[in-house]
Amino acid sequence: MGFAMLGLAGVMQDAGRLVAAPAESTDGYQNPLSARLPHFAAKAKRVIHIFCNGGPSHVDTFDPKPLLQKYAGQSLPTGNLATERKTGAAFPSPYKFQKYGQSGIEVSEIFHHTAQHIDDIAVIRSMHADVPNHEPSLLLMNCGESRLVRPSLGSWLTYGLGTDNLNLPGFIAMVPGGYPIQETQNWQSAFLPGVYQGTYVNTQHAEIDKLIENVRNKWLTDGAQRQQLNALAALNKHHLEQRGLDPALDSRIHSFELAYRMQREAAEAFDVNRETKEVLESYGPGTQARQILIARRLIERGVRFVQVWHGQGQPWDNHDDIAENHKRLAGQTDKAIGALITDLKRLGLFEETLILWGGEFGRTPTVELPQAGANAGKINGRDHNHWGFTCWLAGGGVKGGQTYGATDEFGFKAVEKPVHVHDLHATMLKLMGFDHEKLTYRYAGRDFRLTDVHGKVISDLIA
Repeated sequence: MGFAMLGLAGVMQDAGRLVAAPAESTDGYQNPLSARLPHFAAKAKRVIHIFCNGGPSHVDTFDPKPLLQKYAGQSLPTGNLATERKTGAAFPSPYKFQKYGQSGIEVSEIFHHTAQHIDDIAVIRSMHADVPNHEPSLLLMNCGESRLVRPSLGSWLTYGLGTDNLNLPGFIAMVPGGYPIQETQNWQSAFLPGVYQGTYVNTQHAEIDKLIENVRNKWLTDGAQRQQLNALAALNKHHLEQRGLDPALDSRIHSFELAYRMQREAAEAFDVNRETKEVLESYGPGTQARQILIARRLIERGVRFVQVWHGQGQPWDNHDDIAENHKRLAGQTDKAIGALITDLKRLGLFEETLILWGGEFGRTPTVELPQAGANAGKINGRDHNHWGFTCWLAGGGVKGGQTYGATDEFGFKAVEKPVHVHDLHATMLKLMGFDHEKLTYRYAGRDFRLTDVHGKVISDLIA
């Protein structure tokens, strides 16, 4: 047993290895979120991920397939690929597409505000994932692994870069109304230190005390809280000295410190009413507009990674009534996305802010057939489709005004320059200044990374 512990000592030390030593704050607190340099000069410094959880239909948004109209109501001559549920005939989009910008990229009418910026956007039409199910596909998109516990993309970036504002979390996940499918696993830190996990914010609430519960202390002054935390830190240090490495306790210590610091800036950062009337009107009304504006305010204040979920569960999972539901969902975000890009340019932040839009997969170009317990007998929706779908990137060193790759003539499968989720992650890390094969963390005797043993950088997407 003694010899085994000697061997484990080195492993335990490796488990805490960081990219660079964190800076020390004025009160002696070692902060692992202090800003660090990447492997090489980065094009992007921060990320806003607009996540359409549930799976938006690419053939109704950014990947027009006019041939579906020719075969409407008929079987596809190529046959239907296997997805989660049984599908039938070709189902043309109920929306009109038109060309926008100098690039002439076609975009659906339900995203006409976003389309005004198409020359700044790289539309990846050849995305593909592994399976047509929400749970594994959500984890693949967010954590680079569909089955096993792995750190999320936001956690990897805050681990590698820290944050530019120690008074706010480095990684914030905003979800109005409650948790999505797979809940907190989507922004987990897994075996990375807990300080790098995402901080969940329910943006359904507008009041700061409901947005971030218990962030303000009603009974103690700032100085009294500092004394209390210092005393608690001394006790925890003594506890650690007696028991050795305890990641859970270490994370708790950091969360106390972060909560203390958040009192200074959290209320101001989340208060969109501090914006001008013109800015508020440009984003439009509603929860989605407010949280996209909050995302801009957070990255403006140095938060490294902001994830903007559409809502609880899987709002974009439209197995029926897709014409009505997709139009409604797009209408809640389209104007705000256009305003976000305009706003970032106005503030000089667009070139250093990487924006990702998309879901965990796409939807079938064929209609989903009704079955027991599903669709309520309707034949007007689409099933999940992991074979081919669309996401887009903008800002942060992205070469805009282009479509990359393609699905087949009906939009079922990526056939030209296919891009796996691992490739997307590798490219995003490159834009953030990292070699995805070298941003690693030693755990259980192995160097882990976001892309596991996969991924290639898509250089054509980089300006």
